[in-house]
Amino acid sequence: MVNKVLAAFIGVDLIFAITGAILVGFSVIVKNTCFDPPTSGHEAARDLLYQQFPLTGEQRNLRVRMERRAYARLATNICRCFAAGIGNGIFTFVAFIATLPALATNSRSWLKVAICLVVVDALFTLIIGLDLWIFTLRIKETFSPLWSAQTPEVQSLMQGAFNCCGYFNSTSPAFHTDATCPSPATAALMTGCATPVTRFSNTFVDNIFTAVFGVVGVDAVLIVAALCLLKERKEMERYRHIDEKTGARGTF
Repeated sequence: MVNKVLAAFIGVDLIFAITGAILVGFSVIVKNTCFDPPTSGHEAARDLLYQQFPLTGEQRNLRVRMERRAYARLATNICRCFAAGIGNGIFTFVAFIATLPALATNSRSWLKVAICLVVVDALFTLIIGLDLWIFTLRIKETFSPLWSAQTPEVQSLMQGAFNCCGYFNSTSPAFHTDATCPSPATAALMTGCATPVTRFSNTFVDNIFTAVFGVVGVDAVLIVAALCLLKERKEMERYRHIDEKTGARGTF
């Protein structure tokens, strides 16, 4: 008869491994594409958001000092921010590997080690999610130096996509003349890009940190399943000792 507790643990453990693959895959793909020249305003805004993702303090300081001439050089350093996501995914695989000896044997020691690693992994992922959530609270101010650091062509793409002129308004910083903002008089009647960009950014980042918190939920379920399996194995071991004392050896 199939042990339901063990079957549940195996199922959640496989999902746990899949979340690690998703974390690594997402981070690697974004790291390799976030500095490609944008072809639309939404793509430009999205890539600028990606460049600010957690968790290195280095990229947070660099973004304030970005200038147009230095942007390409600094971009390479900023991409280190995705080391957090890649590291999180790799640690997830390490925790998953630690569960395999616990499944292959009835050892409670391996299961305890696996539980500790999953707890650490869950905290790691939770920190990333909280960092992204905090980031959404100050997107408007964070995006301002990023906007100023962009070339007129990229600013024009975002002005066209969000139907706006300038960032806070048409003069702060000054708008780039294009089809959306052909003259100062027209630009003065248009809203700044701060509000639509912030709205787009909040929705975009909200979806990502919600997914990250979902990964934490999987970690929590795995911890509960592992604790249930640990309790069951402890009970089985206790009954085995009782049977050994009464002479009924080999029952379990």
